[in-house]
Amino acid sequence: MAPFRCDPPIMSSNVVIRPVRSADMREITKIYSHAVEHGTASFETEPPSEAEMATRRKMLLDGGFPYLVADVGGVIAGYAYAGPYRPRIAYRHTVEDSVYVLPRAARHGIGRRLLAGLIAEAQARGFRQMVAVIGDSAQLPSIELHKALGFAHIGTLGHIGFKHGRWLDSVLMQRALGEGATTPP
Repeated sequence: MAPFRCDPPIMSSNVVIRPVRSADMREITKIYSHAVEHGTASFETEPPSEAEMATRRKMLLDGGFPYLVADVGGVIAGYAYAGPYRPRIAYRHTVEDSVYVLPRAARHGIGRRLLAGLIAEAQARGFRQMVAVIGDSAQLPSIELHKALGFAHIGTLGHIGFKHGRWLDSVLMQRALGEGATTPP
């Protein structure tokens, strides 16, 4: 396999998907900060601090949600987590996924491995639906990733956010987990 575009070269075969650790938060914060400042996957406009990211992580873990990292020889190449889709109690069996990859490691299967691991973890924890709210309909790699892992396009909210001087859509995709909606939880 081709090496990642980073120094030193990292082979994609060295990727370990594992649960997040508190020591990972510095690198996770850097990955997310870059996405906030330069991308449209997140509709946040100011990157949160490492302390805020650690607080968010704790809330997810305390809530029983999965949070994973892609560790490539000690380098955090990406991370993914599932969190509550909406706060109302009826949504408690549905999660929303988030996947972020280090820019220089993009397009090397890291996101796919993270999302596949996240789906398996969420399913093992008894969640029944996973929703992707993809910022910007131009995020074709993210849309294709979700489609490849069984998500269906549910709809698009047009011009719902404004960032980087332009209006952005949100693409909604959904995937059943386990028995999905075929049986009561």
